[in-house]
Amino acid sequence: MALPDPHASDEAEPSGKSATLLEPADYGQFLLHNRNEILYVLRTLLAGTDNITIYFNEGRDFLLSAVIGVDEHGLTLDYGSSSEMNQRALEADKHFCVTSHDKIRIQFLLRNLRLVTYQGGPAFRAALPDTVLRLQRREFYRLTTPIVNPVKCQIPTDAQGHVLPALVDANVIDISGGGLAFVVPPKDLVLETGTNFADCRVQLPEVGVLITTLEVRNVFDITLRSGLQVTRAGCQFSSLPGPMLTLVQRYIIKVERERKARASGMA
Repeated sequence: MALPDPHASDEAEPSGKSATLLEPADYGQFLLHNRNEILYVLRTLLAGTDNITIYFNEGRDFLLSAVIGVDEHGLTLDYGSSSEMNQRALEADKHFCVTSHDKIRIQFLLRNLRLVTYQGGPAFRAALPDTVLRLQRREFYRLTTPIVNPVKCQIPTDAQGHVLPALVDANVIDISGGGLAFVVPPKDLVLETGTNFADCRVQLPEVGVLITTLEVRNVFDITLRSGLQVTRAGCQFSSLPGPMLTLVQRYIIKVERERKARASGMA
């Protein structure tokens, strides 16, 4: 399924499009794999009153539901209000579920919903998801970095990807709690999906230095307005420690405050 911008906010109401879906590969550190953890998160939805938006048919269709039953073997979801959409959902093979609980984003994939009877009425039933994406808004909000006071990333590698004392400087163009994207001239660095760059140093102006391993998730060439061709790499933080994540969050909050201050004429 081709997902749209994976950094869009989840604050908007469902619009019938898949605009609120995130790409899990960009947020690996926030994916839950442990069965007990997954059961715990799903049961918090059962205890609450949170609606779940279920997207299917490549995001063209959606319906609103809620978790009404959770056990070791699967979960039960409320039947939708539209009989037509309910039937379409039953005919689909993949279902992307999105909700928010206590301002925490929760997203998971279900397969092959089936119709069951629950407490005397129709309901959906599916096996437990293999993974659950759970993250706070500030963890998946992606900040476009300032041009005036740019963020630099130093990558200890040569053009063949071999780790060396020498550093390649890259310009960071956006950053979030899950990763960042940078650009470099193509001749400066060989970039391939799945490559890991250890001990990268990201200079966050007036906040500190983020030291992390970057895993390349996507790569493509772009042409800047100046005509310069560069390579853009979207990267995920690998096992980012809590203090390093705090640095990223502090930087995002700082830049957003400065932008709001300038917009209101207070800067």
